[in-house]
Amino acid sequence: SAADFCRDARREMQDITARGRIPLLVGGTMFYFHALEHGLSELPAADPQVRAALAEEAANSGWPQLHRRLADIDPVTAARIDPNDAQRIQRALEIVELAGEPPSALSRRSSPVPLPYKVIKIAVAPADRAELHRRIAARFRAMLARGLVDEVRGLVARGDLDAALPAMRMVGYRQIRQYLAGEIDHAEMVDRGIFATRQLAKRQLTWLRRDPAINWFDSGDSDYIAQIFTFLTGKISEIAV
Repeated sequence: SAADFCRDARREMQDITARGRIPLLVGGTMFYFHALEHGLSELPAADPQVRAALAEEAANSGWPQLHRRLADIDPVTAARIDPNDAQRIQRALEIVELAGEPPSALSRRSSPVPLPYKVIKIAVAPADRAELHRRIAARFRAMLARGLVDEVRGLVARGDLDAALPAMRMVGYRQIRQYLAGEIDHAEMVDRGIFATRQLAKRQLTWLRRDPAINWFDSGDSDYIAQIFTFLTGKISEIAV
């Protein structure tokens, strides 16, 4: 969960800074980083029965329909969630069910503890959208060539990993599970996997662009790494002063 991640990350960052080093947080899960930077509101713990009921409802009517229900209850929270983001829609409705209040109301009443560090935020991405799409396609095909289908086949064969688990619904796994079940052929699996990854990248970029404190670098520039080092050298000097 995001709460587990924040606890673990803060512990590791404290250990790193105690040794006189600078923690680097690298990745693409924007919600988790936002939770780490700004803190989390006190919310009810997950309830397997409520989640199962919501998953069953989504199987019958679809996650966009549950998103519309969330929008009627809590338009503020719904506006921040993609209509197909099953995990976050499920969690928001779970909170409503358990707390009897919308998540946005609970957040306003609590006092999250922000990260006690000065943060320098950097985003590296191709400025050319076509280049981003080319890289996504190449990356997905490379993952397949390195055994991604066998990886998913092995996970499914274990028998203890429910298809509704967030890890089993992630981009790539979901499309390969459909292929292994005979629902789609290999070519369609590849097309769907690439398209789903492009949608994920679009959501990530949208999230990043909402943060005015992020410093952008174009990975299409031949010297972008040198640009980042120059930028960071100046920023660290400012912090040191």
